[in-house]
Amino acid sequence: MTQHSPVQPLPVADASRLATRILDELERAVVGKRRALEQVLTGILAGGHVLIEDLPGLGKTLTARSFAQALGLPFSRAQFTPDLLPSDLTGSEVFSQATGTFEFRQGPIFTGLLLADEINRTPPKTQAALLEAMQEHQVTVEGTTHQLPEPFHVLATANPVETEGTYPLPEAQLDRFLLRLAFGYPSVDDEWGILERRLGRRQEGQSVDRVLADGELLGMQAAVETVHVSEAIGRYAVEIVQATRSHSSVAMGASPRGSLAFITTARAWALIRGRDYVIPEDIKDLAHPVLGHRILIRPELWLQNISTDSVVDDVLASVPAPSADGALPADEPAQPTTDLRPADGARSVEGADPVGRTPVGRTPVGRTSVEPRDQA
Repeated sequence: MTQHSPVQPLPVADASRLATRILDELERAVVGKRRALEQVLTGILAGGHVLIEDLPGLGKTLTARSFAQALGLPFSRAQFTPDLLPSDLTGSEVFSQATGTFEFRQGPIFTGLLLADEINRTPPKTQAALLEAMQEHQVTVEGTTHQLPEPFHVLATANPVETEGTYPLPEAQLDRFLLRLAFGYPSVDDEWGILERRLGRRQEGQSVDRVLADGELLGMQAAVETVHVSEAIGRYAVEIVQATRSHSSVAMGASPRGSLAFITTARAWALIRGRDYVIPEDIKDLAHPVLGHRILIRPELWLQNISTDSVVDDVLASVPAPSADGALPADEPAQPTTDLRPADGARSVEGADPVGRTPVGRTPVGRTSVEPRDQA
């Protein structure tokens, strides 16, 4: 996850208002996907990277570009292809005839928000170069290490139905993504809204206005670190992660990095909802996007319709949740909570079926086909 130098955190209430403004602005471009947009923003506020794994034409690229515009971040898009070299991403040393020396020319990875488009179509060597950038926030070229700008985030996209000419992401790289989510097909009304807005624009391109000033994103990320997590909530997250390791259908459960991702994203999720403390429902809401790509289903169960979503559902049902009162800071009186769960239900990923319903359960990028389902 992203490591920042000390930054003055914004008050949680101010950060929450900015988050709402960001989401409202994004909905001008991305129609009917408020919950998915909240999850992407959660990953960014938590200082991590997000993998959007879904079918073509569902707004993945538009979402990444719109986030960069609303957050005021420099934006680069790298189209990952089988012939993409690490130097095409990181940059390379170029000989300058004027000076008689080699000069480093930065690649597209030197940006604020990188769209790694169709990440599963590039060979492992290039994926490894991206892995160093994601984890260490630096790249190494010809033995020289170059630091990436802050903040730096990767929004990667992948088409889960395409297996021809693709390279499955290593488990270590999947684990570096804070969240994996899907958008799913829009409803009939949302799809007509997309067409209606296109007719009204009278042009193909669209953009959103910048919401954040310089430094405000770092202030919001620092505010996430002030959100309270009680011991009861922390142990609840740990017990869920532990349960994934002992589940009878699982060959590999989530690691302690999954527990850390749970807590970090839950704090950002609470901040977006205007709270300075985490409640059990925050953990439940994020269980699927946090744990789904960190669980490996036993190979002999791939044809038995066992999925990572079903495993996470089993785990959530088996691990008792603490009371919401136990989530409050010690100096704050208990009171009824009205913001326990969004009205659209308990599933954490809107339109998650393109990932969750595959026969192999877990969908390592580019390994299996999927069966999309219309959400109308």
